[in-house]
Amino acid sequence: MGVFFLYPLGIIFILVVKAGWTDGVGEAVWRQIARPLGFTVYQATLSTLLTLLPGLPIAWVFARFRFPGKRFLRVLMTLPFILPTVVVAAGFTALLGPRGWLNLALMSLFHTSEPPIRFLNTLGAILTVHVFYNLSVIVRVVGAAWAGLDVRLEQAARTLGASPWRAFWHVTVPLLLPHIVGATLLVFLFDFTSFGVVLLLGGPRFATLEVEIYIQTMQFLNLPLAALLSAVQLLCTLLVLGLSQRLTTGAVVSLTPRVKGEGIFFPRTWIQWLTVGLTILVLVSLVLLPLGALVTRSLVRMEASRGERGAVQAGWTLDYYRELFVNRRGSLFYVPPARAAVNSLGYAFATMWIALGLGFPAAYALNRRGASRTLLDALLMLPLGTSAVSLGLGYVVAFQRPPLDVASFPLLIPIAHSLVALPFVVRTLQPALASIPRSLRDAATVLGASPWRVWWHVDLPIVGRAVLVGAVFAFTVSMGEFGATALLARPEAPTLPVAIYRFLSQPGAMNYGQAMAMSTLLMAVCALGMLVLEHLQHE
Repeated sequence: MGVFFLYPLGIIFILVVKAGWTDGVGEAVWRQIARPLGFTVYQATLSTLLTLLPGLPIAWVFARFRFPGKRFLRVLMTLPFILPTVVVAAGFTALLGPRGWLNLALMSLFHTSEPPIRFLNTLGAILTVHVFYNLSVIVRVVGAAWAGLDVRLEQAARTLGASPWRAFWHVTVPLLLPHIVGATLLVFLFDFTSFGVVLLLGGPRFATLEVEIYIQTMQFLNLPLAALLSAVQLLCTLLVLGLSQRLTTGAVVSLTPRVKGEGIFFPRTWIQWLTVGLTILVLVSLVLLPLGALVTRSLVRMEASRGERGAVQAGWTLDYYRELFVNRRGSLFYVPPARAAVNSLGYAFATMWIALGLGFPAAYALNRRGASRTLLDALLMLPLGTSAVSLGLGYVVAFQRPPLDVASFPLLIPIAHSLVALPFVVRTLQPALASIPRSLRDAATVLGASPWRVWWHVDLPIVGRAVLVGAVFAFTVSMGEFGATALLARPEAPTLPVAIYRFLSQPGAMNYGQAMAMSTLLMAVCALGMLVLEHLQHE
């Protein structure tokens, strides 16, 4: 992290401080900081609470019940987390925008010319998409911990006379609290550093710190103010991490590992079936409808293409998919979708291994007692509060000569992705490693096992589920990462998100349709990868 995180950012800050030294920082500048800071905290808090509201019940359903379509819903729920912001914005626009499917249906039903639903450029759009994005974080992290709890503890409390609610409140909640706090922290920081969602769906009325950094850097070239905003964002991140560390230190309880499948059953009462049904309804409404609108938009022709004259033949078409494989303008930077997919998958698998390789020793170090633990935890969580655009720009500025320059060192992109994914991996592995009873390791050691055999035969089987969850997070973060990749990817070797952005940045219905088609292909690739990981997780 010193070489590939602190050094590039340090170079940027030094350059910015030098450039802004002569101008100084006045009262007007601090007012420019207070406004986006207040909105950032407000929307992040509200988004986090709204994500927890459906997330915790859904995590319980996935941890305790077995029902048809569960694996499909788990994959479906994770898909939003890996999609680029531009794709998600396009999906919600296709569903709830002025020409979205829902507005078109209501206008046809009530014979009106004005769309009855106004979704774009509202706070509701920001909050809705944040819940759409982060629901999987709560369900994955809390659900995995919930599924690992020993049901016999709650049953013992019931045997001693506790009511179901009392057993839940005094047994289950204290055991889950560190995992809930950890997942809440991830969601809050993800909302706190939100960029694309606020920029594309919030409109000019709303700006988070991240959006203000982008505006000051790219539109006004006000680098000193952008640096101050970055410093404020990093300081807030450290404060949140310190609070989390204080709340969770010593709270994880070591538990005996459960037998696979223990405590998971089919719903038995109508209330349990109703709960499962409501869960499916929420997931379908929140996740499937926008993604379905995106897919159908890639298959329906509604407007004329650029330069097309005469009557538009609206209806179902595969033209957008066919045109992906045709280089009609003879562009030197044309890349077939398959090659972009190979680039994305290669970076994603490299990111997964790098993030796990860094995450394991970091999680072990965080579970040791010592004064340096708080500092290490804050350092590992710093990438969550850092702009990916700033990180990519730092690489371009700091690494200009071989062998570490952007052109000759292809691992720069997966390294950048790994730094973004590392906090997710560490937050997933740390509670799982902390829950391993020390007596199991001591027993293996007394029987003659080496430290390596203890790790391979004791630690790894117990934390295997958490490892796969961390791997899924790292894989998905890499597949959807756009900010740093846009600056680091070479023109002839883009990833799928970069290729999609190229289509969206060009005018015309054909380019928009091709962006929707490539987004659909990206979703298909990600869903396939998720299904493979889900299959491995249940083996």
